[in-house]
Amino acid sequence: MPKFLSSTLPKFLVVEEKTKRVIGTYGYLSPEYAVDGRYSVKSDVFSIGVIILELVSGRKNRKFHHLEHHDNLLGHAWLLWIEGNALELMDDCLKESFSESQVLRCIQVGLLCVQELPEDRPRMASVVFWLGNEALDTITTEKNIRDGDTIVSAGGIYELGFFSPANSKNRYVGIWYKKISTGTVVWVANRNIPLNDTSGELTLKPSGILVLVDNSNVSIWSSNSSRSLKNPKAWLLDSGNLVVSDGNERDPGINFVWQSFDYPGNTLLPGMKLGKNLVTGMDWHTTSWKSTDDPTPGEYVDRLDSHGYPQLFVYRNSSIVYSSGPWNGIAFSGSPNSKASDSYTFRFAINQQEIYYKYELKNESMPTRVVINPSGVIEHLTWIERSQSWFLYLTAQFDNCDRFALCGPYSSCNINISPPCDCLKGFQPRYPQESAADWSSGCVRKTSLDCNHDGFLKFSGIKMPDSRNSWYNESMNLEECEKTCLADCDCTAYSNLDVRNGGSGCLLWFGELIDIREFSQNEQDLYVRVAASELDRKRWRKRSVLIAAISAVVGTFILSFLAWFSFQRRKRRTGSEVENEDMELPLFDLVTVTSATENFSCANVIGEGGFGPVYKGILPDGQEIAVKRLSKYSGQGVQELKNEIVLIAKLQHRNLVKLLGYCLEREERMLIYEFMPNTSLDYIIFDSSRKASLAWKNRFEIAMGISRGLLYLHQDSRLRIIHRDLKTSNILLDSDMNAKISDFGLAKIFTGDQLEGKTKRVIGTYGYMSPEYAVDGQYSVKSDVFSIGVIILEIVSGRKNRKFHHLEHYHNLLGHAWLLWTEGKALELMDECLKESCSASQVLTCIQVGLLCVQKLSEDRPTMASVVFWLGNEGLVLPQPKQPGFFIERNSMESTESTDEGYVTNVSISILEPR
Repeated sequence: MPKFLSSTLPKFLVVEEKTKRVIGTYGYLSPEYAVDGRYSVKSDVFSIGVIILELVSGRKNRKFHHLEHHDNLLGHAWLLWIEGNALELMDDCLKESFSESQVLRCIQVGLLCVQELPEDRPRMASVVFWLGNEALDTITTEKNIRDGDTIVSAGGIYELGFFSPANSKNRYVGIWYKKISTGTVVWVANRNIPLNDTSGELTLKPSGILVLVDNSNVSIWSSNSSRSLKNPKAWLLDSGNLVVSDGNERDPGINFVWQSFDYPGNTLLPGMKLGKNLVTGMDWHTTSWKSTDDPTPGEYVDRLDSHGYPQLFVYRNSSIVYSSGPWNGIAFSGSPNSKASDSYTFRFAINQQEIYYKYELKNESMPTRVVINPSGVIEHLTWIERSQSWFLYLTAQFDNCDRFALCGPYSSCNINISPPCDCLKGFQPRYPQESAADWSSGCVRKTSLDCNHDGFLKFSGIKMPDSRNSWYNESMNLEECEKTCLADCDCTAYSNLDVRNGGSGCLLWFGELIDIREFSQNEQDLYVRVAASELDRKRWRKRSVLIAAISAVVGTFILSFLAWFSFQRRKRRTGSEVENEDMELPLFDLVTVTSATENFSCANVIGEGGFGPVYKGILPDGQEIAVKRLSKYSGQGVQELKNEIVLIAKLQHRNLVKLLGYCLEREERMLIYEFMPNTSLDYIIFDSSRKASLAWKNRFEIAMGISRGLLYLHQDSRLRIIHRDLKTSNILLDSDMNAKISDFGLAKIFTGDQLEGKTKRVIGTYGYMSPEYAVDGQYSVKSDVFSIGVIILEIVSGRKNRKFHHLEHYHNLLGHAWLLWTEGKALELMDECLKESCSASQVLTCIQVGLLCVQKLSEDRPTMASVVFWLGNEGLVLPQPKQPGFFIERNSMESTESTDEGYVTNVSISILEPR
């Protein structure tokens, strides 16, 4: 039996220590000990890894030489391992006596022990366990797992063992990621009954049942088995699935007697199912943790409901709080963004054996998980290798319209209007006197059905209603579907079941239609049953519209000819630089605009844009307007003006400033907007005398309004648009202090699945530009998210980011907010004039959301859907923010330099220090 021969150097450690005198033997010293003098139990683990590899090879680490490279023994072993030739490391004299599986296991354990980072190396308990078991990923009836032991899937992706959550001493058996994001738990066995010490033991019984026992050998948790096994074994697969099977059968396609995938926790991994086995009654659903550090089942459950045509529900206790809407062949109608992509595919299956929904990865290099968090929000997370963090790709719920049945029966929810609820055509509020504040009672028919002469009104771009009271047929076409619905007096609506390939199948609704919302990107049409009189009114309106349309066509032809003739003359006279391309807006003549602005009087100047002044004007009909006049000497504004016209003409949202028209005549190039009487946000919140007029309620609604407008640009409009110059001076306020985003001169349109772009010409405003845009010219929706984070922090504090000064440091506003947050003093950031009107919880939420938006790495920042959802729902558990971008300490001399805002061109890193 081997013995340790020297005890001269041993140290008794708590966790880790450091020495200035490094003593040891070259070839066995761990990197952190040899370089920095840091030693811990993981230093010894490194050494034993070297010894194991020397035992296998019969060669010394430091004196190793190879004809094809200059690596030592560790490097040579690593090369052979990644090439799949690990057995070539074995000493030739062992060829007659070796066990191949044992040699490979020793090499793998040795390489795990000599990993560069000490936190990646295993504990000696795991080393002993691995060497004593047939495989690193296997549990047998002869080898139990004690607290401190782990098993690792064959590819090293997942690990199973005992763990304690943060801020807890309770012990659980769980599965977590091994290669990435160490500590991210994806499954827990004993969620309901934790162990209170480290005496737990996980055993595999001869019957094939896994049992977790405490120090009194009392069963805390156990699996079950559908049949008895002769030679039971348990494996942890690279899918994250813990399975029990017979002998060496580990093919994922076989029928395991038990698998953890049948008992999800709060996480849905690729390949896991949500749904129901109609034969066995097995119900696959996820349940939230009680809190981020307590795996006990929480209040929220995500389950596929099998009544009628299946849909996903999120329950809070027994109440439905969210519905995905029915599946339409591509996605759930209430989550149109949850479509298949280059990274993953979705599968929805209905047959006689089971009903389920699942997703699979196309790209294994991008690990993905779907989690229902303690607040009941379903989050789709993707691992970003570059930042070594989880990126929130999307959430199922992102605004108030996602609250189940918010608007009641026969009503649709539109987050872009106020109030958001409105009756469907042919219906009216059940209680008109209450409809301004409470829509839970919904709407009723204007005219009752008689079943003999009813018809249908078509509704497009909406989420399909709750489908629990529905019937479906996969083979019918839409015409057959309509006839079937008409033949049944209880049928209230119908639709295609599948929108692919022009539509197929039939879905019928019975009873009241609830949980409808507007989704412009939804391709499924709903046909709602109404009385014949409602159809007659619609036909009369159609005839009226047809007559008006014919008159309009004739008139438009005449006017178009005159406009074309006039335009050609002006074009020849002035050589206009701007093409009249797809403008879709009224063309104002110069005389009208000149008269409205009193010949562009200086007294009417209300602002100065990036490319010229803005004037207030009054049209002959009394309408007030704002005229953005491009400077005649601006060499860069022509394309920006054209861009703004084309863009805004296609956008309609209550939080975007409305463009009324444009003027292109002689040398003049102007945009005509609706007039905003309360000017811009910066004019109010940065002025010591005016800021007091904005109470906290107003500021919070302004932050919400900007967020909704930006969400519309990024996700809900006909185009995906990146603003690129979002700042407080571009946020205008109407008479009711509603925020409206303006100035789209620098905006960019993204098409299809495009996610980011790059430019060599960086134009924007200091203090609001994201790091990746300012330094590398890279822009995406996350660039705008950075900007709105700055604006939210400015709204809360009443201070400018770049002009911020503090007696104790030289950080900008972002740095100051970050310091206060990490010190637990975030409320000190709040503007003093808000102390009487503020909601402390809302202020803290805004600060946290603002800091999440200004994180340095774009992939760490949330989507605008998440921002709107977080701001609109109190009591949510939000992620903890990381350090902001452009959070750099500067010296006092730098802080005295000019801090005027301006547009940035030819940006270099040297001028990007915060000021």
